Order: sequence, then C-alpha cells, then structure tokens
Amino acid sequence: MDLYEQITRLIRELDISVKQLRKNGTELAEAERKYKVCLRQEALKLRAEKNMPVTLINQIIYGVPEVANLRFDRDVKEAVYQANLEAINSTKLKLRILENQYDKEWGQAK
Repeated sequence: MDLYEQITRLIRELDISVKQLRKNGTELAEAERKYKVCLRQEALKLRAEKNMPVTLINQIIYGVPEVANLRFDRDVKEAVYQANLEAINSTKLKLRILENQYDKEWGQAK
C-alpha cells in the first residue's frame, strides 16, 4: 500500500472515529443525567423515609444498588469515550507522520 492510500485510509478512520465520539459523548451525557437524577431521588427518599441526617446520606447513598449500577454504567461510558478520544489522537499522529513522509518523498521529486 502506498503512502497516499494509507493517508486516505487513516482519514476515513478518523471520520468514523469522530462520528463514533459524538455517539459515545451523547451516551455518556445520558448516563450522567440518569445517574444524577437517581442520586437526587434516592437522597430525598432516604431523607424523607428514614428521617436520616443529611450528613449520613452522602455516605450511604452510593451503596444503594440502583445508584451504584447507574454510576457504574456512567463510568463505563466515560471510559469508552476517553478510549475513543485516544484512538482519534493516535490516528491523527499516524496521519501526521505519513503526511510528513509523503511530503519528504514527493517534495524531493520537484
């Protein structure tokens, strides 16, 4: 595969990764929203039903299964989002290297 084909392939990969990043970012935001809403609801529930002091709610709420599951889901989606960002950065670096190599080879042909 020649340099031009490699560059073209990486540009296509980059386009796909950027579109995937948007999707992953939306999923992360939705997971964060669900987690925060549930966290608030559970905090209010603990305060009302158990007549629990506010200072203890913060220590107990993260062990509530629904809250813990939503937090886990949010954390997984954040990891996927960050991995996607790193893949984009890696592809951009590869692309720059190939473009520099291409410029050197074709720049000497002048």
